[in-house]
Amino acid sequence: MTHPDHSDTLTRCKWAQTNPLLRTYHDEEWGTPVKDSRALWEMLMLEGFQAGLSWLTVLRRRDGFKKAFAEFAPERVALFDQTDVERLMADPGIIRARAKIEATIGNARAYLTMREQGEDFAEFTWGMVPDAPIRNTTGQVLAQSPQSQALSKALKKRGFKFVGPVIVYAWMQAIGMVDDHDPACFRYQTCEKG
Repeated sequence: MTHPDHSDTLTRCKWAQTNPLLRTYHDEEWGTPVKDSRALWEMLMLEGFQAGLSWLTVLRRRDGFKKAFAEFAPERVALFDQTDVERLMADPGIIRARAKIEATIGNARAYLTMREQGEDFAEFTWGMVPDAPIRNTTGQVLAQSPQSQALSKALKKRGFKFVGPVIVYAWMQAIGMVDDHDPACFRYQTCEKG
C-alpha cells in the first residue's frame, strides 16, 4: 500500500482528522484485512485496553504495550505471573488497569489453548464472518452488530475476557472484517479482501 502524504487534502473519516497519529493509523492500518493469528490477537488485546478510553490513548502507548507484553507473543505472555502483573501495574508506558492486564495474560492462555486444540485463531475469527469484509454503505457507524455479538460470545466461551460485542466490533473494524470508512473517505472500498 502506498502511504499518502499526510499534509495532503485527502478526504478522511472524521475521527482521523483530529490528530496526526490517528491520521497515520487510519491511512495505513485501520480497515485493512489482517489474517495473521498473532497480529489479530495483538489488536484484540489493544482494543480491550481501549475500553472506556480513547483509541488515541492506546496509540500513544502502543510501543510501550509491545515492550511490556513481550511484543505480544502469546507464548511469552501466557507465562506471566503475579510478579509480572505488579511490574505492569507500575509501567507508565501502558494503561495500568489490573483487570485488563490480567485479562491479557488469560487471553494469551486461551489463544494457546485454541491452538493446542487445532483451532487457528485467524481461521476461527474470520470463519465467524464469512461475508467479510462487510461494507457499510450508509456512513452510519454501529457500536456493535449481530456478527460482533456472535463472535464475542464464541470468544468468551473459549475463555477470553474484555471481548464484549462493542470491543469486538471496534476490533472487526480495525482488522478489516467491517469496512466502516465513511463513503467519502479516500480509503472507502480500497481495503481489499485478504
